[in-house]
Amino acid sequence: MKENTMIAEQNRGIVRIPNPPTIRAWASVVGKKEHDGPLGGDFDLHAEDDRFGMDTWEKAESEMQRLALGMLMKKSGCREEDIGAIFAGDLLNQCTGSSFGLLDAKIPYFGLYGACSTMAEGLMLASLLVGGGYFSKAAAVCSSHFCSAERQFRFPIEYGGQRTPTAQWTVTGAGSVLLSSDGCGPYVTEVLPGISVQMGITDAANMGAAMAPAAVDTLSRYFASSGVSPDEFDLIVTGDLGQVGHDITSDLLLSMGYDVRRVYNDCGLLIYSSESQDMHAGGSGCGCSATVLCGHILKRFANGQYKNMLFVGTGALMSPTSVQQGLPIAGIAHLVRISAEKPTEMGGGNA
Repeated sequence: MKENTMIAEQNRGIVRIPNPPTIRAWASVVGKKEHDGPLGGDFDLHAEDDRFGMDTWEKAESEMQRLALGMLMKKSGCREEDIGAIFAGDLLNQCTGSSFGLLDAKIPYFGLYGACSTMAEGLMLASLLVGGGYFSKAAAVCSSHFCSAERQFRFPIEYGGQRTPTAQWTVTGAGSVLLSSDGCGPYVTEVLPGISVQMGITDAANMGAAMAPAAVDTLSRYFASSGVSPDEFDLIVTGDLGQVGHDITSDLLLSMGYDVRRVYNDCGLLIYSSESQDMHAGGSGCGCSATVLCGHILKRFANGQYKNMLFVGTGALMSPTSVQQGLPIAGIAHLVRISAEKPTEMGGGNA
């Protein structure tokens, strides 16, 4: 591999970043249910009524993104002019939660739609541009809101429709990260873009089953190409498959010879308590993996608990129209490797 050149391995797609960017700062904003859950103490900000002072749910989601970016800027000490680009997304049509929420930020803006994989997608793209020397700093922000998502994809909140056991609860929250060419870690050292996988699932209340095959595809490609064992990681986390998708992923990987059970978890299972909060199969939404990463996981890197992990953002690539027409739901899973040390200082499967 030539110095300062990023090369994707043929047919496998792993990109090992020669100048790994530092995750310089992170911030998280959540609603009441998320704050009341087991990770509540890890989040930076929360609201008691999920409205964040706004008069609509959609405006509340935009406000979460504004707050998440503002907190990120404060924690990093950066100015808007220091950031080369911001990658942002949400679940709303045409990413309006992001575009309106970040409207006042004078930063070049890229709107993303990767469903629940959006934080991993944004983190990946920002890392590649910073690691490639195109920007000295870039940010990734994404969000979801239970009420705005329900209104768009399912039923009005007032309808009170019964939820099936496989259904997941859309997280009300926003997360943000800042990537920088300087800093002492944690670093984004590798990325593996996902491939869309569709296995005929049409039930929008069973997204875990729809997304799990994509997670299996991405993780199996990564293990096969890198030669790294799952046990070399402190954590492998998907976001967010919930209980159904988590179990499918674990079982399918085991059948392929990859036993991830000791280190594998899912953001949709971490954010809520299965005992005290009735969220059925767990959490979902762009804000699920974003807030777990930016509120819980990166704090464990800062205190030395984690040193090496795989963050795999999983998304159900559907729209209200595709669901209404009964089209099958495609899944996507983007992988980001986060390490406390730079590759030259690490063991394992690094080139």
